[in-house]
Amino acid sequence: MANTRYVRLTFATTGGKTFGINVPDPIEGLTKAQCEAVMDTVIERNIFLTSSGELQLMRDVKVYDNNVEDLYDPPEG
Repeated sequence: MANTRYVRLTFATTGGKTFGINVPDPIEGLTKAQCEAVMDTVIERNIFLTSSGELQLMRDVKVYDNNVEDLYDPPEG
């Protein structure tokens, strides 16, 4: 069984849409302040250019934690 854990950072763009970034394997005990600091840096440095414009505002932060159990692997060959 595999555990997939990631943080999804969602931004609002200048074009009125949203843009999300998934960050795998977040540290244990990740805080709201740490996420806000990262998101502020991404916005300030204009790191990503999207089809709907620049990232403008923080919209949402969620931590996803999924357990996946693979019951079948197809034969190789």
